[in-house]
Amino acid sequence: MGRRQRNRQRQQQRRERGGGGDGQGREQAGWEGGYPEIVKENALFERYYRELRIVPEGEWEPFMAALREPLPATLRITGYKSHAKEILHCLKNKYFKELQDLVVDGQKIQVPQPLKWYPEELAWHTNLSRKILRKSPQLEKFHQFLVSETECGNISRQEAVSMIPPLLLNVNPHHKILDMCAAPGSKTAQLIEMLHADMNVPFPEGFVIANDVDNKRCYLLVHQAKRLNSPCIMVVNHDASSIPTLQIENNGRKEALFYDRILCDVPCSGDGTMRKNIDVWKKWTTQNSLQLHGLQLRIATRGVEQLAEGGRMVYSTCSLNPVENEAVIASLLEKSEGALELADVFSELPGLKWMRGITQWKVMLKDGQWFEAWKDVPSNRQTQIRPTMFPIKDEEKLKAMNLERCIRILPHHQNTGGFFVAVLIKKSPMPWNKRQSKLQRKLSQRTGDVSVSAAATEDGSVEIVEEPPAAEDEETKETQHLLNVESEQSKKDGVCGPPPSKKMKLFGFKEDPFVFLSEDDPLFPSIQKFYALDPSFPKMNLLTRTQEGKKRQLYMVSKELRNVLLNNSERMKVINTGIKVWSRNSDGEQFGCAFRLAQEGIYTLYPFINARIINVCIEDVKVLLTQENPFLSKFTSETHKRIKDLAMGSIVLKYEPDPSKPDTLQCPIVLCGWHGKTSLRAFVPKNERLHYLRMMGVEVFKAKRKEEDFESKTEEGDQDNTKHMEEEMDIEHNELATKMEAEVDEEPNHELMESSVIEPENKMENVQPSSENAENRDITDLSSVKA
Repeated sequence: MGRRQRNRQRQQQRRERGGGGDGQGREQAGWEGGYPEIVKENALFERYYRELRIVPEGEWEPFMAALREPLPATLRITGYKSHAKEILHCLKNKYFKELQDLVVDGQKIQVPQPLKWYPEELAWHTNLSRKILRKSPQLEKFHQFLVSETECGNISRQEAVSMIPPLLLNVNPHHKILDMCAAPGSKTAQLIEMLHADMNVPFPEGFVIANDVDNKRCYLLVHQAKRLNSPCIMVVNHDASSIPTLQIENNGRKEALFYDRILCDVPCSGDGTMRKNIDVWKKWTTQNSLQLHGLQLRIATRGVEQLAEGGRMVYSTCSLNPVENEAVIASLLEKSEGALELADVFSELPGLKWMRGITQWKVMLKDGQWFEAWKDVPSNRQTQIRPTMFPIKDEEKLKAMNLERCIRILPHHQNTGGFFVAVLIKKSPMPWNKRQSKLQRKLSQRTGDVSVSAAATEDGSVEIVEEPPAAEDEETKETQHLLNVESEQSKKDGVCGPPPSKKMKLFGFKEDPFVFLSEDDPLFPSIQKFYALDPSFPKMNLLTRTQEGKKRQLYMVSKELRNVLLNNSERMKVINTGIKVWSRNSDGEQFGCAFRLAQEGIYTLYPFINARIINVCIEDVKVLLTQENPFLSKFTSETHKRIKDLAMGSIVLKYEPDPSKPDTLQCPIVLCGWHGKTSLRAFVPKNERLHYLRMMGVEVFKAKRKEEDFESKTEEGDQDNTKHMEEEMDIEHNELATKMEAEVDEEPNHELMESSVIEPENKMENVQPSSENAENRDITDLSSVKA
């Protein structure tokens, strides 16, 4: 019996069990031909939060009504790219205008509005849900714009409240930043943008180390980070509650790495996300918060241990529950003994509506039983409920903590999700770190065990010398006793001691090594000569992902990340770092250099290149981006003259805006290209091509509707529309690849990219034109696109 026949038999049996065919059984069972609709009601949720009074009096009904409404779509324009202003101009003057007075499924579309509290109008929100965006034909052009620009890294579709923690970190380009629970990476992307606030500085002094405990989610994090093409990001895979202390070399000495900024966005119950994760309505209980509290406190504790003095850590959750929020902060402040303080940040985001943190709350079990203090908890419940979950009873201590400086975002105030944020400043080392280091020093000085010292011999080698044990005295015993007491107390609390020393467990794929080029590597001189690299070029920061065989790709990291990588290879599992700057070309050696430039690293590399740069005008850029392999005769006479005497091979194509022509594109563009015998082409990924063309006012919309979508939505006259859509622009590299069968003689034959974690360049860059169709196949006929 075949699979189809078995499926038909099963369907027939279901119909018979359900009481009839044609889906009647399902309808009778309340399925309505699919999954049952989730009822947005939870009596325990309402009882819990009514009792805690986190919602102001008289606002409960608007609060619950907002939670039942879909979450509005929000988007953020990446702030560090030089094209941000152009994208904003394009959105406001083209796509947003097209949305005015538009009605979809009986609902009037609200024109997107800027978030009042986000700087420079770089974040926007609208009442468009994802479902409407994806399914509505009227919004298809806008949806494709969002998808394409998101893949380029120019737009991030991110929840509004999720944008708050990076803003409150107050990042500067020289800061060393740790993102402890980073996946999926939208906040990490914000941090990278802040590092690159000045685009004229290719290598900021700071960096971002983005960590996540889930190996698979780390690769999602890599995908997000790689869109921003930064040499200052490293993705690592560790348990945040015991993330190792890294070492760096400073003036020849190794020292512990402390971070200037730490983002601690911990795992949470997520009841602030009910508007988008409707499963929370039926799954929510107080048990979720009780189970997560200990982990949240351990992660936050590990965070402040790695924070530099004077540094800032933002603790955040997408939960409204004080057990996950104020209880964690209060416990951390109490154990810190004055080393930490809550910062007053209410004035840092003008326009944001917030509620102050609360100082009193109760704890409830999932059966509805309340407890106001730890002393009320029966012994059989003390594994579920811990002392740190309750508010501090000492009024003086509680007042000194300033818990009202915490920020809680309620959904109905600005049509957002629910959120909690607290900003901590570290004034001095954590007390347990100070005490333990002091006790350990005493113990090492007066220990009764055999001590080991190293003595240098005449030939420069090191000899290990064992010294006889010294007699124990009372002070040694007392020191040992204090150390044991400290350790036992840490174990008892389970949160504020240093992380347990355990062997690092590696999960998931085994990563390729990160191998830096040596000082005398034979690869570099030809590259340096071919591109006339500036003497200041940091060649020691170049690395590959292979120890043996041909080096196919060259990546680059910042000097600071190189320091981290070289000194911590045994301490951490690195998933990804570096930005690709050169890619091997098998035919390149005959042109003088075996490596061609990679588009994703060109903005980092460009400041150091002094040769093979061709300045092009806006008309030339349009030709390069809309034709696959145009003849030199297609370009302006000025460009033709500049390139005429230039040797074949990889080149840089630079467009500088003309201030005297304000109607033209007003941001610089740098493209990687290839100069052939009679042609000139750009090696630019598909979505980046579309981005640049949009910025120049070229219409690049292409309908991508499947046949079955047309069948379900076809109306009279749709066939004419389909014919029109097929005439629109198509730069799909897969279609090109099937058409192009052979190579032109002077074009490079690029080898396959190495299979490493770092994503390969877009296949668009490696597609070569077919000889049977000549060099001059147009990707798009410029006469048919709308300028």
